[in-house]
Amino acid sequence: MSAAQVMSHELESLYVSNSAPIVFVVDEDSAVRESLKSLISCGGWQTETFASAHEFLLRPWPAVPSCLVLNVSLPDLNGLDLQKRVAVDRPNMSIIFITGQPDVYTTVRAMKAGAIEFLIKPLGNDILMGAIQEGIKRSRIELSREAKVQALRDSYAQLSHRERQVMALVVSGLSNKQVGTELGISEITVKAHRGQVMQKMKANSFADLVRMAARLRLERTVGSQHSVRASVQI
Repeated sequence: MSAAQVMSHELESLYVSNSAPIVFVVDEDSAVRESLKSLISCGGWQTETFASAHEFLLRPWPAVPSCLVLNVSLPDLNGLDLQKRVAVDRPNMSIIFITGQPDVYTTVRAMKAGAIEFLIKPLGNDILMGAIQEGIKRSRIELSREAKVQALRDSYAQLSHRERQVMALVVSGLSNKQVGTELGISEITVKAHRGQVMQKMKANSFADLVRMAARLRLERTVGSQHSVRASVQI
């Protein structure tokens, strides 16, 4: 990775940790929106309110810690349907459901889908503010994790085809000599490639490199659209 890329990722991580969080509120009741906006603003967070799911979805997603306070009943998409959209398009955003007509089925579905709270109106201010604080914390952690994973992907993308082959084989447990035999190259050449892999991946130790390979393999499993492709699978 170039010095410019390293600086870019360091700045990205710093931005994620220091950027001002945003709390989004989606509720068709204007009085509820205004009340929540006032309360949340008093907590020191930026607040944006929306009357419908579609109105909210039109808002470009900012790469900052965020939390969505979402009414189950909406005039277009219902809250559960919007939750599905958010999980795909904005996975770093925590969701807190609110409702005036609770039922066990909806609550269970929302919590199983990842909601951090399901609150009943009228809302207790302390409970809501505590839930928002937890939601922002989770969102910040997830954004930081994704920034680190992206840095790993970028480092891996800098490896040559042969370096990726060597990395795949050494982290699988083969010795330099065995890797050389497998690839038809000398042990000295394997050592040279291995050194380049360690440098480009910014691995402080072989154990560190193994953990990186495992992380990249995990990312392929959970998000193929973001996978790092390689001729030899790690």
